[in-house]
Order: sequence, then C-alpha cells, then structure tokens
Amino acid sequence: MAPVKVFGSAVFANAARVMACLEEVGVEYEVVEVDYMAKEHKGLKHLARNPFGQIPTFQDGDIMLFESRAIAKYVLRKYAKSAQDDLLREGNPEEAAMVDVWTEVEAHQYLPAMAPIFYECVVYPARLGTTPNKKVVDESLEKLKKVLDVYEAHLSSTKSKYLAGDFFSFADLNHFPFTFHIMTTTHASLFGSYPHVKAWWERVMARPSLKKISAHMEIKA
Repeated sequence: MAPVKVFGSAVFANAARVMACLEEVGVEYEVVEVDYMAKEHKGLKHLARNPFGQIPTFQDGDIMLFESRAIAKYVLRKYAKSAQDDLLREGNPEEAAMVDVWTEVEAHQYLPAMAPIFYECVVYPARLGTTPNKKVVDESLEKLKKVLDVYEAHLSSTKSKYLAGDFFSFADLNHFPFTFHIMTTTHASLFGSYPHVKAWWERVMARPSLKKISAHMEIKA
C-alpha cells in the first residue's frame, strides 16, 4: 500500500505540482481520483479533507493537508534524502532566500498573467467546448510579456541555469504545471522571443519527474 495519497489526478495542475515533488524525492504514492465534473470535490467526503472544496488534498498517515504549495513543501522537507533532493535549499540561507523569491514571483506575477490564458485556451475548450475570449487572452498575453521581460533579464544577467541559481529548485518546479499546458497551445511561440527563458524551460522539462507527470496531464472533455 502506498504510504501517501494524493486526492486528484495530474489533470489538475495543482495536483501535478504535488506529484512532481513526490517524484523528485522518490516517494511512492497513490492517486485517488476526484470526479470534478460530477462536483465530487464539493461533496461532504471531500470537504472533510479540504473545507474549501478544491483539488488536491494530501494524506500521509494521520495528517491531511490542502493547498498544493504547502503540500509540496511538506513533501520536500520530510522526504528529501540528500542535499541534491533539497529543492528548498534550506541548508543554505542565501540560496533558500532566492528560491523563496522566485517561488513568490511565480505565485504573484507569473501565474496571474498566465492563468487566464490557461483557462481560455485549455480548460474551457476541453471542458465546455467554448472558443477562447480573444480580449481576455490578448490582455493576458501583454501582461505575460512584461513578466517574461523580467525573467529574460534575470536569467541573462545572472547567467544562471535556473531561476534561483545553477541548481534546479522548488522555484523552477512551481512553474511547471501551468507552463506545460500553455506550451500545448499556439501561444507557446511567445517563449521563442525570450531565448534565456526558452532555454531555462527546456532544462526544466528535461527532468525525468516532469516528463513522467506531464504524460498524464492532458485535459479532456
């Protein structure tokens, strides 16, 4: 029996974040499907796991957690077996600070610009059969370009392979789920205008853990 459970499959971007961390530290886990279209996530059973009725939730023995970034940090802190697995870099305050900075940037700058594109071009067409709202997408693309300008300048000036330094970290991993989905759309070409960002993303996606999880992330009707 798997030692931990993830409630919600990799189809859900935030669940994919948690699974990627589990793969990085080599922890066996069980995926428990939650039927979103049947609103199972709003049922009493799931609400007992997450009072906000969102996906994913996570169980490790007697502990039940929700909020994917918090779950991911728990996994990395508890199960990292070596310094190489320490994606939070907590053994080095300066490196940990840089990981924190770019983790916050992803949450408060990068994702808010990208999320509307994700929903309009990936989720809604697959789930609802709708056509993307051009106005929403265009406005979000302009916001995303400004964010990518900062990323390009940062990666260019520091000459680092990854966002927090020359090491793959939780900051990089956090960008994986939503960027992966955007890269399945016609807007993937935007990254071609940012050579350092494009090279960084290619390094991120070369991780075996992310290749494995991405194979299960397609959103279908």
